[in-house]
Amino acid sequence: MENNPYAAPAAVVDDASAWDAYDLENRKAGRGKRLGAALLDGVVSLIWLAPVIWAGYMALDVRKGIKPAGPMVALMLLGLALMITIIVVNCLMLHRSGQTIGKRAVDIAVVRTDGSPIGLGRYIFLRVVPVLILGMIPFVGKAVNLIDPLLIFGKEKRCLHDLIADTIVVDA
Repeated sequence: MENNPYAAPAAVVDDASAWDAYDLENRKAGRGKRLGAALLDGVVSLIWLAPVIWAGYMALDVRKGIKPAGPMVALMLLGLALMITIIVVNCLMLHRSGQTIGKRAVDIAVVRTDGSPIGLGRYIFLRVVPVLILGMIPFVGKAVNLIDPLLIFGKEKRCLHDLIADTIVVDA
């Protein structure tokens, strides 16, 4: 058989193996890093929220007829565009590496408890949505919103949303 220099490589490439349980336990992110990532994600949210709030204040003057509506509408559209951009960037980053903008900045990532990557669907529908829905229930919601972050002080360093989605946050 001839050796074709233009043929595709025939080497077998295995997927990156998942970390073992011991390694994952040692790689768990600290509480301070997780708090820092959450705060940074909050600051990033202010980027799109600032034009919307500014437009809200402008709406008062537009309502009184003091200012035209054009700049207010432009600010609202800018805020909407920034919000969509930040959501898309975060979703892409979560899908590729299990990180948001804040998590990437402090070098942590979300993975499954077996070390495999977390999918975007699992992140949204098991990590975010259940706690969000529970948080909307009268009386129960306040308790859930308090318990969720406080569980990080437990032995496992996992919040309620981590327990529901079977995830952990590790140093990247």
